[in-house]
Amino acid sequence: MFLLSKEAIEIEPLRRLFADARAGAVATFEGRVRNHNDGRPVLGLDYEAYEALAVEEAETIMKEATDRFGLYKACCVHRVGSLRVGDLAVWVGVSGAHRAEAFAACQYIIDAVKHRLPIWKRERYADGSVEWVNCQSGSRELSREHAH
Repeated sequence: MFLLSKEAIEIEPLRRLFADARAGAVATFEGRVRNHNDGRPVLGLDYEAYEALAVEEAETIMKEATDRFGLYKACCVHRVGSLRVGDLAVWVGVSGAHRAEAFAACQYIIDAVKHRLPIWKRERYADGSVEWVNCQSGSRELSREHAH
């Protein structure tokens, strides 16, 4: 299951999805907005996504992880819109029989989401400048823009 959310991600309802007597392991990952990037103070950021393509590719990633690691369940929720420092930007959860597979699957999902989904972030810096970053490669997609 994959969702793009314009609202804050609520963790507890997501965790409840993983109640399963077969599961000996549940692994989760929380990606949060940090207060710096490349040595520059960050005030917040904005995420944009090409929704139809992002959801389609993310569902493929969830299936790949489920098949490859023998998961019982896999879920990823990614925020879109404006976020502040400390806000939860992405949440990944998986359940499986054993911890090694659960940890590996969780990392596989977040890495694939970061590299394969059409999601971009616009970082807002303390000096008033903004910069778009393509999450797929981490490379700078557009030159720096300065707020007026």
